[in-house]
Amino acid sequence: MAFKWRNILIVIGLFLAVILLVDFNRRMEELNLLTAQLKSVRAEATAVIQTQDALAGQVAYATSDLAVEEWAYNNKMVRPGEHPVEVVPGANLTPTPEPTPIPQVEQPPTWRIWWELFFGNHQ
Repeated sequence: MAFKWRNILIVIGLFLAVILLVDFNRRMEELNLLTAQLKSVRAEATAVIQTQDALAGQVAYATSDLAVEEWAYNNKMVRPGEHPVEVVPGANLTPTPEPTPIPQVEQPPTWRIWWELFFGNHQ
């Protein structure tokens, strides 16, 4: 009888070991999944923080005196003591006449002039 109880206890022990091994495997898979999610969330958080820093820089520039001055000049505002000048075209504008090109007479080469001088125009 003692031999049978020993075998039964070994089978029960092996059964518990298999159950614990399966549970350990499931927990390891869950750990891997959670680790991947953690990496994804960290990357997203880093991107959000970088965006926040960039926007904070833009807000700092937008509230600076340089940005206000730039905006004012772009919207044609002036400082006290300045006088804006705006160029307005006249009502009767005379167009500038374009000179007509004088046709150029093409000069024959020098050797041709000497040829005709000595031998005449025999072609």
